[in-house]
Amino acid sequence: MKMKKRQEFESYIETVEFPNKGICEIDDRKVVIKGAIKGQKVRVQIQKIRRGKATARLLEVVEPSPLEDATPVCPHFGACGGCFYQTVSYENQLKIKESQVRELLDEVIEDYQWDGIKGSPSQWCYRNKMEFSFGDEFKDGPLALGMHKKGGFYDIVTVSECQIVHEDYRKILTTVLEYCSQQEFSFYHKMSHEGYLRHLVVRRSVSTGEILVNMVTTSQMEHDFNPLVEKICGLELEGSLAGFLHTINDSLSDVVQSDETRILYGQDYFYEHILGLQFKISPFSFFQTNSKGAEVLYETARGYIGETKDKVIFDLYSGTGTIAQMMAPVAKKVIGIEIIEEAVEAAKVNAKINGLDNCEFIAGDVLKKIDEVEVKPDFIVLDPPRDGIHPKALKKIIDFGVDSMVYISCKPTSLARDLAVLKEAGYKVTNACAVDMFPNTVHTESIVLMKKVK
Repeated sequence: MKMKKRQEFESYIETVEFPNKGICEIDDRKVVIKGAIKGQKVRVQIQKIRRGKATARLLEVVEPSPLEDATPVCPHFGACGGCFYQTVSYENQLKIKESQVRELLDEVIEDYQWDGIKGSPSQWCYRNKMEFSFGDEFKDGPLALGMHKKGGFYDIVTVSECQIVHEDYRKILTTVLEYCSQQEFSFYHKMSHEGYLRHLVVRRSVSTGEILVNMVTTSQMEHDFNPLVEKICGLELEGSLAGFLHTINDSLSDVVQSDETRILYGQDYFYEHILGLQFKISPFSFFQTNSKGAEVLYETARGYIGETKDKVIFDLYSGTGTIAQMMAPVAKKVIGIEIIEEAVEAAKVNAKINGLDNCEFIAGDVLKKIDEVEVKPDFIVLDPPRDGIHPKALKKIIDFGVDSMVYISCKPTSLARDLAVLKEAGYKVTNACAVDMFPNTVHTESIVLMKKVK
């Protein structure tokens, strides 16, 4: 029987490709199903058919996988699109992620030492930043504040019991939602571009408990949020409110950015402490979302980097300069390049706070800015965004001809693609590992150490 669109089948998930693309075989055809776990028996509906391959939508898990050995902790699991692996014990989550990273690396490199996967110090309550969206759970339903519904672009699930954040977040979210519902505010509709409420961004320092709350709205009306500030100040929180901000954002895209940010209470920053260093965190500066996990990640990277005495180090895609400052005390000079200007300004401030005078941070695209740096590096650290390194930038990085490089990646498919190019250019991966920064989700970080083949 010929496979048809919208036809339904039952089958077992044989393998899973990163991040969560389940693969099964139906009628001698490879079928890809997003959101599946190896070993599950699933009922699916065919969506697209191409030569030898099809994509299908998951309708139902008929039988759980042997890997599913845990009971979901969060009451929003299943509806919320945030955490995927709550039916899987943390031990098995690590095994799944480790095998996916290794599989991708083994396709492009060989003869390297695999140093395993390191878990997050905390499986729950680990996030130091959350961007909650305003919307409704169903068309014309009551105001919701939380995360996107699983598989949905418009519907929002109010996550008042979210388990990957500290209880302080849950109290703040509930208070903000109650207040905005009483005011009968409209939320921003992505299609019509009309409405007032957009996001609630909460950041919390793990080391100090300081909290930044940022209400993000359009400019389509004016409102005095001071009564809400008073309500937040009156909450019994374990941490303390460092600042309450109101950001105006009229961009068409569904991202948090600032046309104007007003400080309604306190200040627009707090401090986080990692590996003996202090970092000033502002509303829009990038910082790893798992502070304790970041310590594991950076300690591992530091172990791979090794001896840096009298070396000039390039930290490319340097963010707020965490890695650069970690290496600076024992390096001759560290130069960080980062495209986001606010992150660069934060890096400069952080270096000053930490008494480091041999760090230089440059704002701009790595592709252009590495041509302008007059000194040559002895060692390069790469920590690019999810899409990896631009091919032209990668060629320039290779042309420096350094003996060793460390590549930190938050998307192993991008890492594997770039490693294939580096291998062609004469770099051999000697060590690799994974560090799980995002428990209960499909994501993980990977680190590789490369040496130039003589």
